[in-house]
Amino acid sequence: MPDPTPDPMPAPIPVIGARFQGEPATLYRELRREHGDVVPVLLDGGVPAWLVLGYRELHQVTSDPVLFSRDSELWNQWANIPPDWPLLPVISREQPSILGTVGERHRERATMVGDALEAVDPLALRGHVERFADELIDAVCETGRADLVTQYAALLPVRVLAFLFGFPEEQGPGLVAAMNDILDGHERAMAGEAHLTSSMARLVDERRHRPADDVVSRVLANPYGFTVEEVTHDVMVMLAAGHQPTADWIGNSLRLMLTDERFAASLFGGRSSVAEAMNEVLWEDAPIQNAAGRWTTRDTGLGGRRLRAGDLVLLGLQGANSDPRVRTPGAALTGGNNAHFSFGHGEHRCPFPAQEVAEVIARTGIEVVLDRLPDIDLAVPAEQLRRRASPWLRGLVGLPVRFEPTAAVGRG
Repeated sequence: MPDPTPDPMPAPIPVIGARFQGEPATLYRELRREHGDVVPVLLDGGVPAWLVLGYRELHQVTSDPVLFSRDSELWNQWANIPPDWPLLPVISREQPSILGTVGERHRERATMVGDALEAVDPLALRGHVERFADELIDAVCETGRADLVTQYAALLPVRVLAFLFGFPEEQGPGLVAAMNDILDGHERAMAGEAHLTSSMARLVDERRHRPADDVVSRVLANPYGFTVEEVTHDVMVMLAAGHQPTADWIGNSLRLMLTDERFAASLFGGRSSVAEAMNEVLWEDAPIQNAAGRWTTRDTGLGGRRLRAGDLVLLGLQGANSDPRVRTPGAALTGGNNAHFSFGHGEHRCPFPAQEVAEVIARTGIEVVLDRLPDIDLAVPAEQLRRRASPWLRGLVGLPVRFEPTAAVGRG
């Protein structure tokens, strides 16, 4: 059945600025009412794109890699992109990593990445998370006050992943800063990409000559013949994709549990609601709000709009999660409802072993907080909590809390 006649083109919405930094439920409801399920938007520098908010439309885009390709060479805007465009680390013409590979070569790379992460033992991983989490809690537990974002959630995933990958632990803070700069897409993005690339290149070179029992060594040992450059880009993507969204998953879940009375029991020693809070965050407060992207391989219709060949399509993950056609207002969310888009969909979705690693890190990190600081409470009114100024990632700038001072456990 052909697409209906498209409505007159509405004015594009800039994705930078205050509108994309407010409450997502309000934003996507307004955008859907004003523009429908496929919204014309403007990226930095007035570059046009489409933001897909409809659940069915996003399912269509992510399920059809032939029509909606990951090949960024197709973009019809490259002639208008300056060499210092701040989104180039995220939307680049040459994408040598798994993110830009298509077809059978992508499936091989996805298998390589999945196998390297699947070899991580979940019980051993939980032990590593507990050790690093205890060290971070030890640094603040005797003071009675802490910021659970800057002093905990923003540090924990990268410390665990650095250990799994084979990085020296002291490189963690620099990697955190570099990845935040890249994913926020502002003026420091290019410098952040350079730092992350050089750090990963050194680690890959070391593991080429001295393999160990770590993720980077297992990726290098793949049977598919990927080059050192390709492996370097892939493990860099793995680290970036594994850290910040997991940190925001921890922070957003703790915020929910500290501000919503439904989860009060978990704050006094219970754990039954942790998984439900984490799953609700994936539906309502997803760490990755929007993602780039897909490029149309020919003129086509989507959600009542006409897209030209080479148009950039942005994946509105949070918008699709809140689509009223699949969600009813106030719907009860349980740990059994995992039909959200927060890990993507289709052949380019987050590999299942990577999801498992992220879930172990996030859940264990939350449980350690609840075990170590059982009387924890917000130190500021909930309405004063601020979010990162990014249309792509949704996380807290800080989560100040207070609690009864306790002794450090001193685990080594």
